[in-house]
Amino acid sequence: MTTNPDKQSNAPLFALGQVVSTPGALDAFTAAGQTPTEFLNRHVAGDWGDIERADAARNDLSIKVAFRIISAYILKTGLKIWIITEADRSSTCVLLPSEY
Repeated sequence: MTTNPDKQSNAPLFALGQVVSTPGALDAFTAAGQTPTEFLNRHVAGDWGDIERADAARNDLSIKVAFRIISAYILKTGLKIWIITEADRSSTCVLLPSEY
């Protein structure tokens, strides 16, 4: 797990915009008995989940310069989900890597 070291509070670090999810991701959450909300909260707080250190550093920079932000998390079933917030912060999509 890679977390943003600048996180000072529970306040969101960036706007999510309109949140959407693919049907595959919603099915994966149902199968795992989990909800997108817990992962969206982690994403917006700077907990990037299961990503490489270089990708985490890019996300940290992206908060400041408005690039796309990508997090990856492992569900209880072992399935990976991605959360991608667009650079302009107009939308955030929850999806499976195979749906990208």
